[in-house]
Amino acid sequence: MYNIVMTLDNLELHTPYLMLDGEFYDATDPEPLKAPYLVSFNPDAAALIGLDESVRDDPRLVELLNGTFMPRGGQTFSMCYAGHQFGNFVPRLGDGRAINLGKTHGWNLQNKGSGETLYSRMGDGRAVLRSSIREYLMSEAMHHLGIPTTRALAIIGSKTKVVRDRLEPGAVVMRMATSWVRFGTFEYFYYTGEHAKLQALADYVIDESYPHLNEDDDRYYKLFCEVVERTAHLIAQWQGVGFNHGVMNTDNMSIEGVTIDYGPYAMLDDFDYGYICNHTDQAGRYAYGQQPNVSYWNLTMLARALSPIVSLERTQQKLDDYGAFLYPDAYVDVMRTKMGLLEPADEDVELVKELVGALHDCEVDHTLFFRTLSRYDGDHGKLLDIVVDRDVMDAWLERYDVRLAQESRSQSARMEAMLKCNPKYVLKNYMLQEAITLAEQGDHSMVETLLRIARHPFDELPEFERYAGDTPEEHKNRRLSCSS
Repeated sequence: MYNIVMTLDNLELHTPYLMLDGEFYDATDPEPLKAPYLVSFNPDAAALIGLDESVRDDPRLVELLNGTFMPRGGQTFSMCYAGHQFGNFVPRLGDGRAINLGKTHGWNLQNKGSGETLYSRMGDGRAVLRSSIREYLMSEAMHHLGIPTTRALAIIGSKTKVVRDRLEPGAVVMRMATSWVRFGTFEYFYYTGEHAKLQALADYVIDESYPHLNEDDDRYYKLFCEVVERTAHLIAQWQGVGFNHGVMNTDNMSIEGVTIDYGPYAMLDDFDYGYICNHTDQAGRYAYGQQPNVSYWNLTMLARALSPIVSLERTQQKLDDYGAFLYPDAYVDVMRTKMGLLEPADEDVELVKELVGALHDCEVDHTLFFRTLSRYDGDHGKLLDIVVDRDVMDAWLERYDVRLAQESRSQSARMEAMLKCNPKYVLKNYMLQEAITLAEQGDHSMVETLLRIARHPFDELPEFERYAGDTPEEHKNRRLSCSS
């Protein structure tokens, strides 16, 4: 048996999505950027599709992202979908600035920022360096935090200028997903009344993402059930790590229950249950604390879209489960683990509620609090020193002490487990902005630094200690735009 080194010479793609009806997609030619250059390459993502790390030095890597080189079997196309944006239905959205190349090793490759498509809706189809760096780094960070997510292979910059709030350098990030189908893809064919195509889409999704249901007579209902369950666990993980997506439209919800479409996201600075990271979101629909409710609402829209092939009465039963115990239980499990509680107890739900209230009142850095809690030995002092309202936190710690006394696990074992689930480092917006500012000046070193930090969120990295503390006051709770 020979070990074959995979390079761009032997990379081969296939395009099963193009076997669907032509209304599902549009053949799209990319518009290459001027004077493209490599900003960063992710060897971990390359390994997922069998590519050797030496691909970094192949000039065709830049060409692959820029649309001037295509591996064997690849075809460029953009996907059609609809969606509810801020609660309002938009009948046709689609990949407005993303072009798919094909699939390999179970991963669909997609270049974001490749130019206008049929679905650009008066947009230029471009991405800027700023937003591309944010998506590239955060998708990797989420993966290493253990949260289901898309990945990113590489990012290129260019001399092409793109108009946003100012002139910015154009960029392309190659995103990878095991599926790019969204809740909104089903909504498109539901609202157009093309129910045969909706069923064909369900069959495609089952074959691609839920193949164990292929021969099941009740596969469409079970598909919905699995999407509900995966979504419950995903949102619980977001809440636990302090991630605010910012744009939870139904077209940004993955049918696989993974994190997709990193726009104006944020990791919490000081804990604020009502924090809104998207300055477009004036009503706070997608605030951090609203994400569980919005995910339920989005699932109800998916249930409606599936109603021609699964009765609403049946899907509503599963939705009731989501609100009654699927999400609440998943969230309490996440928080129980973060608090170092191994053995479930009836009072854990109330303890979690009280902790969320205490964190909000104490205006304490979310990540720093849980990392400090991971070394809690009964001395309240270290935790009280990082909060604003010492009395509120002291009262919660008294309750926590009582709960810890019920545990059979040793203190050292608890600490060890907590340090593996409560990150020391998360990519906060001020850190990302440092990397963006330098990259726009031609210095990509900070992108590589944050890529390294993203891969080691639970480790002690002494040289990066300054990123493990409280967010500098002047950078806290920034809001971003959808082009961020």
